[in-house]
Amino acid sequence: MKKYIFIFVMVFIFTGCKTKNVETKTEDKKEVQVVLLAGQSNMQGAGDFDQLDPSEIKRIEKISSRVSLSFNGGKAKPLSYYDNKPSEKYEFTKRFGPEIFIGLTLAENNPDQEFLLIKCSQGGTALYGAWNPNWTAEKAKAVEKPKKQNIKLYNMHIQDVRANLKALETQNKTYKIIGLAWMQGENDAAKEISATTYEANLKLLAQSYRDEFGVENMPFVIGQINSRYGKFKKLGPAMVRKAMEDVVNLDANADIIKTTTDANWSDYPKHTDNVHYNAEGQRRLGIAFGEKLIILNK
Repeated sequence: MKKYIFIFVMVFIFTGCKTKNVETKTEDKKEVQVVLLAGQSNMQGAGDFDQLDPSEIKRIEKISSRVSLSFNGGKAKPLSYYDNKPSEKYEFTKRFGPEIFIGLTLAENNPDQEFLLIKCSQGGTALYGAWNPNWTAEKAKAVEKPKKQNIKLYNMHIQDVRANLKALETQNKTYKIIGLAWMQGENDAAKEISATTYEANLKLLAQSYRDEFGVENMPFVIGQINSRYGKFKKLGPAMVRKAMEDVVNLDANADIIKTTTDANWSDYPKHTDNVHYNAEGQRRLGIAFGEKLIILNK
């Protein structure tokens, strides 16, 4: 009898220790999946959060504890809208971009996963200028407005990403960068020099992000522009749209969210300015980005 009791006790102790070790390892290291978001005004977003269906807002609130957003150098916070100063153009106070439904789509697809979205955006900026990994004052002056000629958005985003990744490390969390979402190109389409070089610059951008963080096959999802403004508007938008498609066709780890040029904007609805996506447009755009990222990560 004593022999059986001894064996039982030893098995219990061994099993308990093993279970404790497994739990400790799980608690010590939690991998966070990281998504980089970059672009100009349609990445920044002009969606009115209060126009979303209440059921969608509840879904967003439900996943916000495990989806964080760092926006333009700010500290990572639970996913939500950002404050908007009411203006004649946009009277609402709660503003959002594609990040809301990117986060929701990813989180609901993977209920046990934690995510961090690191976004950098500024309206009216060009890949040829502010977003160029090979930024020069000459290039910036050629395409950017005076107040934006000294802005180096690519460099700023890289710094933001590094700061956020370091913060994860201090929290004893591991991470994996699962993709870059890019919504930009309208300003490049407005001028000949930036439209004609967009394909080369877009390839450079994708490769620069991959090299910077050592993720050779980093998924790259492009939101296709459909703008109609600028001195080069007869040719520029079509050139940039084609450049985006050509980059994706040559990159096995890239995909594109195609858009219509029909001014009804039935696929991704816009505000009356015919430039910026409204709440429904941003909702659909975010879902599309999220779904593309899921596919590219399979």
